[in-house]
Amino acid sequence: MNTYSAVRDRLIQLLDERRMSIHKLAMESAVAPSSIKNILYGKSVNPGIVTIKMLCDGFGITLTEFFDTPEFRELEQEIK
Repeated sequence: MNTYSAVRDRLIQLLDERRMSIHKLAMESAVAPSSIKNILYGKSVNPGIVTIKMLCDGFGITLTEFFDTPEFRELEQEIK
């Protein structure tokens, strides 16, 4: 799994857990729905940390909580 896939999967997981729509997350995070869709559907494969922080704010979690998953802990180095 690469970093982009881990971010996308984590967003999907959090949307499902909180039963939030993309529109609701956009309203809560001040991130445009199109930006969220671009991350989820692969048009934006390198979302910035500020965007991820804003999405975390919309979910009501910290960056640490976002990244504290087995998927992120087990990521291999991107550049070898």
